[in-house]
Amino acid sequence: MINNIKIVPLKSCIMSEAANILSDSLNYEKDVAYKEILNMLDSNRTSLAAVDNRLAVGIIGAIPQYGITGWELHPLAVLPAYQNIGIGSMLVKALELEVAEKGGVMLYLGSDDDTGTTSLYGADLYDDTFNKLKNIKNTNRHPFTFYEKQGYKIVGCFPDANGIGKPDIWMTKRIKI
Repeated sequence: MINNIKIVPLKSCIMSEAANILSDSLNYEKDVAYKEILNMLDSNRTSLAAVDNRLAVGIIGAIPQYGITGWELHPLAVLPAYQNIGIGSMLVKALELEVAEKGGVMLYLGSDDDTGTTSLYGADLYDDTFNKLKNIKNTNRHPFTFYEKQGYKIVGCFPDANGIGKPDIWMTKRIKI
């Protein structure tokens, strides 16, 4: 199935499909998903889609944040029926190349744990923060392990970003030497 997947620039003609990807894979409400896709189509951003025989099955985007050198990876979503077969990895790799071509030297992302899928959930991250980050455990399919497989490293967190005991885990990767 992955042999048929093509990575292409995200275009407005597949906006509805792209919004459905956000809704189906990340539980975005439909109106929020459409707004996110509109934002992704901004000319300053880099946005890509994974397409299987003309059907968009995954999307990824990046937002320049530090001039052209630092970019935020946001969002990454793949339809549930297409997950765990390498499409997310393909999208990340293609995005890294695109961002590097634009002068980017690093990508970073925040990966929330507001549902209790890591050992950081519910922990007091104001105490012994770095030891807790060093010993983080994935308790229920949190995406941080996917990003680690792509070469991203945990560099910090924002404790309580999503409410008491619900951190935002920050990861980054150098993409250009």
